[in-house]
Amino acid sequence: MASSTANKSLAHRRVLVVEDEYFLADDMAHSLQKLGAEVVGPVPTRDKALGLLESGERIDAAVLDINLRGETVFPVADTLIRQGVPFVFATGYDQSAVPAAYKGVPRWEKPFRPDELAKMLPWLMSP
Repeated sequence: MASSTANKSLAHRRVLVVEDEYFLADDMAHSLQKLGAEVVGPVPTRDKALGLLESGERIDAAVLDINLRGETVFPVADTLIRQGVPFVFATGYDQSAVPAAYKGVPRWEKPFRPDELAKMLPWLMSP
């Protein structure tokens, strides 16, 4: 169950979802929306994600799949870091496959429950 704190924390928050697997992206989007978030995307490619970030659109947090049809999401992660936007990796890769530069980034291993991931985002965005 979502706590009222989680609902308040995600209310009016814009969360970018970068995921190339349609059904998982859709499940994540619905889970985030249930907690009050406004979902940006989901977007299935690195280029589309970078385009959104370069457009100046407000993003409060992001969920990133590491492998997007053979391309890594790391340029998107780098842009989010520069912009000061918190994010989490949602991936099937274990920690050893994540470059050392991202060792402090929370990582959710697939398969996971989208609802649990969505509930973790308020914690990620807290100061």
